[in-house]
Amino acid sequence: MGLEYVRITTGFEDYMPKDYVDLVKYGQFGKEYDIQDLGTFKELVEEHPMCAGCFMAYFIRVFYASLPNPEDSIVIGTAGCARLQLSQAAVPFIYGNYGDTNAVASGLKRALEIRFPDKNKDVIVVAGDGGLMDIGFGMTMHSWFRRERFTTIMVDNEVYGNTGGQESGMSPKGVQLKMAPKGKKFDKINAVELAKAAGCVYVARIAPTNPKRLAKTIKRAILAARHFGPTFIHAYTSCNIEYSIPTEKVLEDARNREKNDFAFYEWMSDEVKGFFEQVETKKKEAQEVK
Repeated sequence: MGLEYVRITTGFEDYMPKDYVDLVKYGQFGKEYDIQDLGTFKELVEEHPMCAGCFMAYFIRVFYASLPNPEDSIVIGTAGCARLQLSQAAVPFIYGNYGDTNAVASGLKRALEIRFPDKNKDVIVVAGDGGLMDIGFGMTMHSWFRRERFTTIMVDNEVYGNTGGQESGMSPKGVQLKMAPKGKKFDKINAVELAKAAGCVYVARIAPTNPKRLAKTIKRAILAARHFGPTFIHAYTSCNIEYSIPTEKVLEDARNREKNDFAFYEWMSDEVKGFFEQVETKKKEAQEVK
């Protein structure tokens, strides 16, 4: 991890794979791009085995393009659809046991702070609703109770999409699925309010229909976690297979959910709010000097 780790030793450029050389020369390592520049730089993830039209795949692409310091980041995932793409990126990826992601992240973040006391090393958990709010609920909540300084992102497809279509705690009440033919009997878990009550310093709910807003939300969550405590993003990432959403209708579905029950929501502690105000003021002053 770090720029020295990803750079190519002088004289070895001709022996390295072209994709890696391009990644070092034209990628995100040590640079900062705006999400609107997507397509003009070498991305951290370019291929994946996700289903055609999967909105989670789109989210993960924007996620990697939004990392403030990818050369100093580690992503943790687990069983589920997301890990199929997360493991393909040019960022270190750790595969945790199902439900254990936040416990693994807790130990890793503490170890990195000991090993690199003068550097920021970002740890980001990206897992599904089953891994974080069902089977992993205890590990998730206790990492927040302990105020562990890393980001948790729940890619919520509202179903166990990787194992046949079982309902999850995040499935909407009444929905019928292949392995829930009578319809879900209870309400969708309010993960956002749980995160706030458990001690997260930055919490957001988002249907990723707006790349610029999504990128800003991801960056804010990671930066707040560096300095203040646990942060959480609840992202709607539909499963077009289990919910029978035609590929060409996936974005339309996301926009409808955003209007009806997944409106953008952002909350932060006063301390974090003051921090971002300072950051944005400095950025504005720097732009005026230019």
